[in-house]
Amino acid sequence: MNITFLYRTIARRVILAALISTGILFSTSCREEKQPPTQMQTVMAVHDSVMPKMSEIGRLVAELKPLADSTSEGLVYRKAMEDLQAAHTSMMDWMQGFGERFDYGEIMEGKELSQQKQTWLEEEEVKVKEMAEQVKSSITQARELLESGKEGN
Repeated sequence: MNITFLYRTIARRVILAALISTGILFSTSCREEKQPPTQMQTVMAVHDSVMPKMSEIGRLVAELKPLADSTSEGLVYRKAMEDLQAAHTSMMDWMQGFGERFDYGEIMEGKELSQQKQTWLEEEEVKVKEMAEQVKSSITQARELLESGKEGN
């Protein structure tokens, strides 16, 4: 038997096996459908979208504080500042309560929840959405108030 022929045969089989393996891997990876996020992931995504806004709340409170006084205009600034502070407190309270109900494995690793914890998660989803809305609306209100004050000067 010719050695060149033997090498060609082996090379063809190796190439064929590699192509088949690649095809199988490609076809199975293409068939994998993305799973929709779990309810826990949805809750955490809302939290994660709002958390960076905490620094903006601090900045806005600092801008409003010198404008807040007992005059009628100052009371409007004071109300906006208090709304921001309440939103910040709401975020901190939500995180503390959530952390008391769920452990790291349940939050970050997808550990299965008991029926009681599933009920709590449904409650927490409502709470986190309400808190996020409070944060966003207080920021929007403060920005608009500060912008209108700048335009008036």
